[in-house]
Amino acid sequence: MSRPAPAVLDRAGGVVRPALAEAVDRLPAELAIPARYHFGWTDAQGVALPGERGGKGVRAALAVLSAEAVGAAPVVATPGAVAVELIHNYSLIHDDIVDGDVERRHRATVWKVYGTDNAVIIGDAVMALAFEVLLAEVTPPRAAAAADLARANAAMIAGQSMDMTLHSHINVSVADCWRMISLKTGALLAHASAVGAILADAPAATVSALRRFGDELGRGFQATDDLLGIWGRPEVTGKPAGNDLRERKRSLPVTVALSSDGAAATELADLYSREHLDDEAVARATALIEEVGGRAVTAAAARRCMENAIEAVASVDVDPAAGAELAELAAFIVDRDY
Repeated sequence: MSRPAPAVLDRAGGVVRPALAEAVDRLPAELAIPARYHFGWTDAQGVALPGERGGKGVRAALAVLSAEAVGAAPVVATPGAVAVELIHNYSLIHDDIVDGDVERRHRATVWKVYGTDNAVIIGDAVMALAFEVLLAEVTPPRAAAAADLARANAAMIAGQSMDMTLHSHINVSVADCWRMISLKTGALLAHASAVGAILADAPAATVSALRRFGDELGRGFQATDDLLGIWGRPEVTGKPAGNDLRERKRSLPVTVALSSDGAAATELADLYSREHLDDEAVARATALIEEVGGRAVTAAAARRCMENAIEAVASVDVDPAAGAELAELAAFIVDRDY
């Protein structure tokens, strides 16, 4: 059973969401409307929807907690929290195009609603807005945060490229998969976990420990995502069941399974060599991955990453309450079902 969402997600969201909406509203209307739609605030025509919608806000919460960990107020982290949420969401808009995903968060994806060409430009605009937000005031901490975000964004793009390249490789090692995960997911979560402290001008050793926390958390986050991509419930995840297998992604459970010996691994490799996997093939591949331990190994790895993340924070002197919330958030991320 998934853990309940930590209170810090709502608390940080209450600080960050208004600033995020204000930033998005600065975009030209033809870009702001689909951006608001992507965030879940409106329908496709721009009409506001009731209630709180959108993603989990994990990266914004990490930014807020990293500021609080070094004794700074949440408002110090707000520009960094907004920026990292914008970077994360532009990557989702583009990823949906690359993966051909037609649904996210139980709604049609941006490219499906507005067209592929428009979705590319919308994603670009959201990315540019992130740096505009961070550099609205050019102070040394903000410049450092922007430089750190640029490096994280470049690493994330490299990881996405590596992910796409691995699809066409016959032999992909588990080590290759972890390198891709560290870039694609770990880099941005590492930035999110450090940016509040960077903006607070915290000591380098503390920033480094928080960055290590985020890197390990990112690895665990992606391992759990990979599990949900195969075994997640569509009514909870908002994505079709077994979608990663239909796309023949070299996710961690798949790579672990293909790297094993025996008839099951051979049969799985045969399935993955096909042009298309129908529902029966997806079900068979799912069973084979579990049979050879791909699911169990990945789940255990996600938990080790969580433990490593918590140890990184414990290695430096941080605010005890913030440290406890970081640990709670790490546990939630690894045990979540969406």
